Amino acid sequence: MDQAVKKSPPAPAGLSDPTPADPSREWNLIWVCLRWLLRLFCASWLRVSFSGVENLDLKKGGLLLINHQSYLDPLVAGVWLPRPVSYFARDSLFRVPLLGALLRRTFVIPISREAARGGSIRAGLGRLDEGFLVGMFPEGTRSEDGVVGTFRPGFLAIARRTNQPLYPVGVAGSAARLPRGALWIRPGRVHVVFGKPLSLQERQQLLDSKDDRASCELIQGRVAECVAKAQASLAE
Repeated sequence: MDQAVKKSPPAPAGLSDPTPADPSREWNLIWVCLRWLLRLFCASWLRVSFSGVENLDLKKGGLLLINHQSYLDPLVAGVWLPRPVSYFARDSLFRVPLLGALLRRTFVIPISREAARGGSIRAGLGRLDEGFLVGMFPEGTRSEDGVVGTFRPGFLAIARRTNQPLYPVGVAGSAARLPRGALWIRPGRVHVVFGKPLSLQERQQLLDSKDDRASCELIQGRVAECVAKAQASLAE
């Protein structure tokens, strides 16, 4: 398996594969093959670049809180990371032949809109405790104009219950690559900024505050800072 991982297109300078506690748990043939293909696509067509990866502790779990501009965001936010990111997806997708098996083998977490969300929250917390990176999009939907929208409080149920780091992540350029209603992905640049994890003081604010709006605004502000840096990088 190690040989298969090393054959993937080389990650940008500064990234190398950490040694997880249980490589067989995080690396499987499907994920390795997909990573190879997606890295090739992102390097040649989307020209995805990143900064701030040194802020991530890639040997433990962490919650990535990401702005949402395009359906490409889960791909571009995680493609150059040397570990898989567990995202949430509608449980109905898991019932689609082949797609469901693919989602399970790429560590996606099912979430139901009809049933109580407690099971999805427990699944997300379980992944974090196991040492996985878990990705969430607190806006809940794609931004209409690229500006970071109001964060919905649903993500706080996980953010307040985990002891793992909380990382703000900003994506810029993905909306232009795959706008709403577009039928194909347009070539161009995308930049991703991984921010520093929330400080102990900020974490305590989340735990102490009973005002979900203030808590959302706190993290939304951190994510917006990352987006601004990503946009500045694209403008250079």
